[in-house]
Amino acid sequence: MLRIDREAAPATAIAALPAAIAALTGRGGLALALTALPAGVALFFRDPDRRCDTLPSDPDTVLSPADGKVMYAGPGQQDVAPEGEWQQVSIFLSVVDVHINRSPYAGRVTEVTYQPGKWLAAYKHESAYLNERSDLTVEQDVAGERRVVMFRQIVGLLARRVVTRVTVGQELAAGERIGLMKFGSRMDVFVPPTCTVHVATGDRVVAGESVLATWPARSPGGAS
Repeated sequence: MLRIDREAAPATAIAALPAAIAALTGRGGLALALTALPAGVALFFRDPDRRCDTLPSDPDTVLSPADGKVMYAGPGQQDVAPEGEWQQVSIFLSVVDVHINRSPYAGRVTEVTYQPGKWLAAYKHESAYLNERSDLTVEQDVAGERRVVMFRQIVGLLARRVVTRVTVGQELAAGERIGLMKFGSRMDVFVPPTCTVHVATGDRVVAGESVLATWPARSPGGAS
């Protein structure tokens, strides 16, 4: 059965108004054609299961938090990446992609920051720091090593609202649902320079399944 996120209800109801008006005025054929609009809006909020929903979290693996196309993978960009040394993966979500967002890494949520802003096209560089967004940080201790992954929900030209459903102190599994962005948008993920990034610009990624990066393999004794 196809799961639809609860955020679909108000948007689908509004999209159904033209069909309802057409039906009430006796234009049955037009009403039938217009039902495609609310159906399409509802499908935007589809929430499919992914492999991560049944698999245990791997402390060495960073998963994609969103479906979409990698538009940048490399060193942290100026004005985009948080302060410090980071590697960055930026994912563009078109209106036809699944927009449910998932945590890229397992651990405790140590920061959730909402920033109001503009609605520039999400593929533009400046959208990362000018658009409405939520910044999240997840931390995990692995054999005495503190590991930190930061990620960012960014709305775009059509997306006008970011929905974040996690709070500071919450424990997350890798791939666990954390919210969504309404319509075309962007996700940025930041990992330490010690990680190996496994995607490149132009790659298609799937939330909760595609591996974005990994930490170096640990020795049997637990040391990196």
